[in-house]
Amino acid sequence: QVQLVESGGGLVQSGGSLRLSCAASGRTISNSGMGWFRQAPGKEREFLGGISWSGTSYLVDSVKGRFAINRDNAKNTMYLQMNSLKPEDTAVYYCATGQMSYYSADAKSYAYWGQGTQVTVSS
Repeated sequence: QVQLVESGGGLVQSGGSLRLSCAASGRTISNSGMGWFRQAPGKEREFLGGISWSGTSYLVDSVKGRFAINRDNAKNTMYLQMNSLKPEDTAVYYCATGQMSYYSADAKSYAYWGQGTQVTVSS
């Protein structure tokens, strides 16, 4: 089993930056693909991007150029660096992983999820 815990969320003003962490325990994630999602109130969970076991990352167009995903396998942790934040980025951010070695845009591909961390961007 794998347990994931997100951290690093908080309140930031528009244009600011945050770095989210996703720490895994129970089993190493070094050979697993991982993804970041977010969910705003009243909306469905949205795929943001992911990173493979080898470090190949992908971001959706809405955050490409502002966000970055990386991982530190030695620390069993994935990161989401968020820059130039906008009010529309306000959401609960989740990390996820599964048995696959690559990431997926399909939430159903992930077997393990964190509890989420709140990100609020003020105008």
